[in-house]
Amino acid sequence: MAFPRSAVVALSLVSLGMSPALALMAPAPLQAQPLACSGTLLQLQVQQQGAEAFDRFRFALGLEAEAASKTEALEQLNRRLAALRRVVAPLASGALTIPAPSTYRSGGGSSGPVRERAGTSVSGQVSKANYDALIQAAGRLPGVNLQGFTAQAADASEAKLQSRLLREALAEGKRQADATAEALGLRRVQLLRIDQRSAGVRPMAYGMAAARSFNPDEAPAPQRSVSLALDYCLS
Repeated sequence: MAFPRSAVVALSLVSLGMSPALALMAPAPLQAQPLACSGTLLQLQVQQQGAEAFDRFRFALGLEAEAASKTEALEQLNRRLAALRRVVAPLASGALTIPAPSTYRSGGGSSGPVRERAGTSVSGQVSKANYDALIQAAGRLPGVNLQGFTAQAADASEAKLQSRLLREALAEGKRQADATAEALGLRRVQLLRIDQRSAGVRPMAYGMAAARSFNPDEAPAPQRSVSLALDYCLS
């Protein structure tokens, strides 16, 4: 599946013939001392971003119950949880996570009679194949709130996309350096330093909306970005 990607480039030029005042404005080296440049120092910030292939979702379901007393609210919550387990467990991949319930009181005074509420949540993972079935089955149960589904990157996709974005960032940096050297009438382009500033996955949550069915391929894919700081010597 092809996913869109984006590139962001920022550059700065530092000439060796700069005045002392301008030299004070030049960025200091991060850690390792860069190689000496006998021409013009070009500093680039290059960022590549792309979407990962995904094969499963992390889902979160809220569950609530309400009654006149705390005991009745908890009993109702237990019945609803048992029904939710029966529906979700066959569709989920792996174990479910269900924290201990919480209770609170609502209403009273002008808001009506005091009511006791109990609530918990159910979370886990579901495959793309069972994605819509879980949404439809869980969404029909009383007291269940669909809190969202987050696409999870396929295991092989993460390393493959990371490698591709790194290659593309380096190629974009070289293209920018060559274009800058040509504009300045210079011929030699030498890469002095590579600093990989960041590379991470940004999961994309898919909120629920009213629909007859949900296509997992329409859900936002998790995003990964690679950011490089590159120093070139142009001469």
